[in-house]
Amino acid sequence: MSIKLTPKQRNVLEFIYTFLENSGFPPSISELKEELNVSSNQSVLNFLDTLEKKGYIKREKDQARGLKILPMGAREIGKDVLIKVVGTSAAGPYIESYANAFSFYPVQKGILEKENIADSQEKVFVIQVQGDSMTNIGIENDDMLLVKEAKEFKSGDIVVAETDEGATVKRFIAEGGKRYLKPENPNYENILIIPGEVRFRGRVILNLSKIK
Repeated sequence: MSIKLTPKQRNVLEFIYTFLENSGFPPSISELKEELNVSSNQSVLNFLDTLEKKGYIKREKDQARGLKILPMGAREIGKDVLIKVVGTSAAGPYIESYANAFSFYPVQKGILEKENIADSQEKVFVIQVQGDSMTNIGIENDDMLLVKEAKEFKSGDIVVAETDEGATVKRFIAEGGKRYLKPENPNYENILIIPGEVRFRGRVILNLSKIK
C-alpha cells in the first residue's frame, strides 16, 4: 500500500529516479538543492528523510551519492525497478572482474515478483555477458543476466564465479566428490573449483535479454 506523497515529495522522487536512469549514479545534495530551488542542505535532507521513512528510497550513510530507489518508490511513480549493472562477466574463460559500472537496468515489477524477489534491491544485480561458452542454453554474447546473491548452491545452478583472474558465468556441478564449473559449449573445458580460490557471487535467475 503506497503512502500518499505531496507534489514536492513526488518531484524529488521522480528527479532521483530520472537522474539515476540517465547518469547511472544518484544526484548529490547540491544537485537536489538546485532542482528544488532551496538554499539549505537541511531542506533536502528533510525530503530524503521522509521518502526513506515511507519506504521509497534508501540512503547509504557516509556516501556523497548514497541514494537508491527501492521497488516501492519506482512503482509509486509508475516506473520500472532500477537494478544496478555491476559490470561484465565472461561466458568463456575468466575475464577481468567487475567494473564499478555506473549504470542501471530497468526491470519490470512483475518480473521481480515472478522470481520471488523481495521488495529490495540489496540481493540482486545485473551483469552483462561476454563470450559464447553458454550458448547451448541460450546465454549469448552481450546478454544481460539478473543475478541473485546466494550463499548456497546446488549442482546444476548457473552461477557467477570469481577468482583473482576475473569473473565467469558457468553451470556449477558437484558430483563424485568433485566440484567444477561447466560451460555449455563443447569448445570450452570444465574449470575445476579449487577451495579458497573461487568465490561465488550469485545464481543466475533470469536472462533479461530474452524477455519479449
